[in-house]
Amino acid sequence: MCGRYTLTAEMSILAETFPLFSFSEIHSPRYNIAPTQPVLAVANDGKYRADNFRWGLVPHWAKDPSIGNRMINARSETLAEKPSFRTPYRKRRCLILTDGFYEWVKIKDGTKMPFYLRMNSNRPFTFAGLWEQWRSPDGSTSFRSCTIVNTAANQFMSQLHHRMPVIIKPEDHERWLDPKDRLPDELADLLVPYPDDDLTGYIVSKWVNSPRNDGPDCIIPI
Repeated sequence: MCGRYTLTAEMSILAETFPLFSFSEIHSPRYNIAPTQPVLAVANDGKYRADNFRWGLVPHWAKDPSIGNRMINARSETLAEKPSFRTPYRKRRCLILTDGFYEWVKIKDGTKMPFYLRMNSNRPFTFAGLWEQWRSPDGSTSFRSCTIVNTAANQFMSQLHHRMPVIIKPEDHERWLDPKDRLPDELADLLVPYPDDDLTGYIVSKWVNSPRNDGPDCIIPI
């Protein structure tokens, strides 16, 4: 799964890395993005514009947005079956911008040690996501939310956890963001573990454990 991640790259780096996307939102480097917080994502609405979404999918039929707190991740194997995910998988896909993510591993003393995972190139990349538009029953509130799709871990990640987020390669961005309805089988080949050779990781401070801590110290190797 993915419960915390980063987007530390400056806007100029994001624009250079993702020339397909436009950036209208003001983005400040984030070192400890947590569920329910705003995240930068690109919806499959044909605009290719990076906007802020709330992390934690809130289905359009939900009466209470707090349901999103439990839906920060979506298992790739059951996207076509789960009521909360099957329609977004077919109609409302997104790419969530990131440059690294955290995983916690239990050690001998029973505590968990945080690891930071990123690309060997240290460049930004994208998670596969699903999105929804939610409106309160009285019409007073409206926002877009998203979830990160995960899959089985590759060999490298399996040392830390049995799951990992789905990473969409640049050459597949347009396909994942196709605004047309897509049948589940048409995209299944994208929902696979990312190649081992492109990822690296290292132990970081337990300072990252608290979502209140959001600064460069979160990703310093120890």
